[in-house]
Formats: sequence, structure tokens, C-alpha cells
Amino acid sequence: MTGSAADRGTVDGSGAEAAHVEFEEVAKSYDGRTMAVQGFDLRVRRGEFVTLLGPSGSGKTTILTMLAGFEAPTSGVIRIDGSRVDDLPPRRRGIGMVFQNYALFPHMTVEENLAFPLEVRGLARAECRERVDSALRLVRLEGLEKRRPGQLSGGQQQRVAIARALVFEPSLVLMDEPLGALDRRLREEMQYEIRRIHRELAVTVVYVTHDQEEAMVLSERIGVLRAGAVEQIAGPEALYEEPERSFVADFIGENNHLDGTVIAVDGDFCEVEVGRERVRALRIVECKPGDRVTLSIRPERVAVNPDLDLYQNQVGGTIRDVAFVGDHLRVRMAACGVSNLVAKIPNVAGHGGVLVGDTVRIAWTVTDCRALNFETVQD
Repeated sequence: MTGSAADRGTVDGSGAEAAHVEFEEVAKSYDGRTMAVQGFDLRVRRGEFVTLLGPSGSGKTTILTMLAGFEAPTSGVIRIDGSRVDDLPPRRRGIGMVFQNYALFPHMTVEENLAFPLEVRGLARAECRERVDSALRLVRLEGLEKRRPGQLSGGQQQRVAIARALVFEPSLVLMDEPLGALDRRLREEMQYEIRRIHRELAVTVVYVTHDQEEAMVLSERIGVLRAGAVEQIAGPEALYEEPERSFVADFIGENNHLDGTVIAVDGDFCEVEVGRERVRALRIVECKPGDRVTLSIRPERVAVNPDLDLYQNQVGGTIRDVAFVGDHLRVRMAACGVSNLVAKIPNVAGHGGVLVGDTVRIAWTVTDCRALNFETVQD
């Protein structure tokens, strides 16, 4: 079970890195009317870790099951290593799968569970033994090979499930909400275990989750899905710092959204009227005076009673609530015509800096305020 960064991709005839996995205009409908997935395009490089992230019903699991071969696309093309696999049965795709419920055989020991996919592929006993031992070392479960799944903790069972998906050395592994059944501490521990295994093997991973933090920790790129379509695909930092749509800004991390009307446009910037205030913003969406837009501002970028010389956007507000959250204070304010504008203040000066009822000045930079497509979000 070996791999390296050098193995991550090949180059096609055009000089570009060839895709290991490719979806081209893929759509799926179960009833001929409602689209579970529509117009889905994705290219995954060899050795890349890509996560499909979205709420329930967004189509992420449907995409994974089509790639695995458990469902057929209604239209479009799916390729692995440049070859169409639309009609190829799951057993011939050579894909490792990890499920939320582990899907281990309860009557088999750990080593028997790991040996099973090797035996069905006809590997010799000695090679099976070698690969099982290697897989156990990879997931750090040496010494537990004689136990049955019921004798293991949830985290240990999930490690066995990951080892079984990798033991036959697939180049592509699919993971469908694999950490959903674990408690918070185990989830965090397993996230870093999955990161370690991925880096060690350089295997291609397509991962599905609805947990944004999990996606941010694990992924090289994240595709944010909604109602069967892609809202944005980018790296974790780009999705957080540079969301292109209001849904992405609200789904990835905590976010303040202010609905307003454009009153002026100046190149890459615009001036927006929100409540009784005028706010200058970085213009992401095409807009003109009179258009409605939604402003996106991360809570940690909102300064409360700062040095006002540093900020072009400055408004008044009233403190409605202050919550102590350990490393920061979460301050909720009435400002810009809304009652729930949130700021996060680092806990470096104690709890007494702001109190409920205080009138304060609030500020943020122009580049931290992004004018996105207008979309009313339910609070």
C-alpha cells in the first residue's frame, strides 16, 4: 500500500493534467420530473481529496452512488481514467467504499473482514496476509485482528472500514458520511487520521458530508451543492474568504448578511444602502444602481469600537447580547436595519469590554464586505 505525490497525475495530450474522475453534464431524475442532480460537472485530479458538501437533498450522495455504479445517470457522462463507466457494474470499477454504518460483517473477525475483498479477487493466501497486515498498520489497529466488530469501539470500527476499502489498493476511494455515527471527539480524531492516510497513500478520495468543518479540515477542494446543482467549487480558504454566491457565504462558516440596494458602482466596488446606512463593498455580482444585493461580512471581521481611522465602513449599533465562548466573545447587535449583526471579539482583555445595552461604533474594511446575489436567508 504505497503512493507518493509524484504519482498524483498524468498529463494528457494537451499538456494539461488528466482527470482521474470526470463528470460531464450529469443529471439524475428518479421519477422523470424532479431532478436530483442537474448539469453536474467535475474534474478530480489523481490523488486529490474532493468533498461534496451540502444540506440534505442537495444531491451529493446521488452523485457518489452514480460514481460507484449503484445508480445510473439519466443523462451525461462519467469517466474514470478517461474511460466511460456509465454502464460498468460496481465490481468492475475498482473503487473502495466507506459508509457511515461501517458495513462490516459482524460474524467475521477484523482480519477476516479485511481479507474478504482480497479473497473474492482471487489473491493468494500469502499475499492476502501481507496486505491485511499492511492495512492494519496503516490504520494503527495491530493486535486487534482477532476481534469481531462488536468488540470494537465506534472509532475502531470505522478504522477497520477504511482499511477494508484500501486493502485491495484501489486508486479511488469514495466515502459517504463516514464519520456521521461518531461523537464529536472521535469525529475530530478520525478527520486527522483520514488526512494522514490520504497523504501517505496519495489515493484519490471523493468524500460526502453535510458537515462544513469536516469538509474544511479534510479537503483540497470542496464542491458546495444545492438542489442538485453546484453553487461553487474551490479550496476551503477560497470558499470561506471569497464566496461567489450568498448561499455559499451562509453555508460555509458563520456570516452576516445585509440586504440592500445599490446606489453607486465604481469599478470593482459599489455603494449599497442598508437600513439607513451606506456601505461600500467589493462587487462580486454584476449590478447597477437600483439593484438589490446581499452583503456578506464574516463576524470576525466586524470590529467593535475600533480605531476608526483604519476602516472606511463605520456604522452605529446597540449591543443586544454578549455570549462568552472561551476564546472569544460573540456579540449580537442591532445595526444597519437588522437586529442580529454578529461580531466575534477575541478574548484577550476579559469579559468587561462590552455590555448589553451599550451604544457602539461598528466597522469593517471594504474588501471584507462582499456584494453578492440578492437572496433572502431565513434566520
